[in-house]
Order: sequence, then structure tokens, then C-alpha cells
Amino acid sequence: MNNMKPTIEIEYCPKCGWLLRAAWMAQELLTTFGDDLHAVQLRPSEVAGRYTITIGEELLWDRKREGHFPEPKEIKQRVRDIIAPDRSLGHSDR
Repeated sequence: MNNMKPTIEIEYCPKCGWLLRAAWMAQELLTTFGDDLHAVQLRPSEVAGRYTITIGEELLWDRKREGHFPEPKEIKQRVRDIIAPDRSLGHSDR
């Protein structure tokens, strides 16, 4: 059932030109977790400078809090820890 699978949302600042960065992260997540996710949504933010990644209600990444953009490896590990804690991510775990 799709409604049991989580949705990841990437909220990005369009005025900052971060759509491609957000789309690339969505592609990385869908490539790794495609069978485990309902969707990865891209949402243009009305807040300047915002780049956040959430899964359900849980905040995985906030660029302002973390001080930098995430690497795909960092996000994949955080997503994996939530949706499939026993899964190996292969090269992304190193």
C-alpha cells in the first residue's frame, strides 16, 4: 500500500537557484530507495535561503542549522536509518 510508504520533501529556495541541487538529491534518493518511498517531492520555498529535507514530519536536514548543503551519502544514511535500519548502503556506508 502506497500510503504506508514515506514521502520525502525537499524544500528549496528557487531565488537562490537551488532547483537543480534539489532535483539531483531527489534523483539520488529515488535511485537508492525507489521501492521504499511513496514519493520525493520538490517544493519551492517562499523563505529565502531555505534548503530542508524532511521525511514525514521528521526534519532530516536544514542547511541553516547544519551550516552547509548535504552530501547524498549523509542523507541516504539518515533516510536508511529511518526506513530500513538493517539495510547496507554499500559504498555509501563507508
